[in-house]
Amino acid sequence: MTWNQRLRQGWDRLSLYLPVALMGLLALGTWWLVRNAPPPLAPAAERPLAHQPDYFMKTFSVKSFDATGRLQSEVKGDMARHYPDTDTLEIEQARMRSVTPEGRVTVATANRALTNADGSEVQLFGNAIVTREPLPAKAGAPAQPRMEFRGEFLHAYTQTERVRSDQAVTLTRGNDRFTADGMDYDNLDQVLQLRGRVRGVLQPGKK
Repeated sequence: MTWNQRLRQGWDRLSLYLPVALMGLLALGTWWLVRNAPPPLAPAAERPLAHQPDYFMKTFSVKSFDATGRLQSEVKGDMARHYPDTDTLEIEQARMRSVTPEGRVTVATANRALTNADGSEVQLFGNAIVTREPLPAKAGAPAQPRMEFRGEFLHAYTQTERVRSDQAVTLTRGNDRFTADGMDYDNLDQVLQLRGRVRGVLQPGKK
């Protein structure tokens, strides 16, 4: 057998086994890729919401009514920003008014206000004033004079009718006037707590 014949026979055998060798090499390469490929990325955790407003309102007025159509509250302001992470509304030049089912009217104003989603808590900052309008005498209940709270910070709870502050406040009830370093007023229980340096001026009642 000549050299050329042996070379051709060897090539024929190589051609016969080459596809099998290539398939084996491909399988080995695939196995290597699987072994060395990076693990699949875990689903990204939900990013916490940033404290950024998701909508604005300018020169607005929002009113809420109960099931009978009675006005419960009204909120006005020059600018409002809603923050979804805390579900709060920040209001510039806030003006608020609420009316209880018994007819008690409370008005609040401030340079800035921060209220929660249902309006049950309102924080007032800068020239904060909360006023409860006077109530006439009713059967079994005496008349209630006008009451006003003033301070740089007031925290009002509209549903429980409470007003609190850890800063200097001035309270005016009718013709009487008090100042204190802090206070906690509960209108439903008719309890007023004044803290720190307390001063008061009481006017004599009418005879």
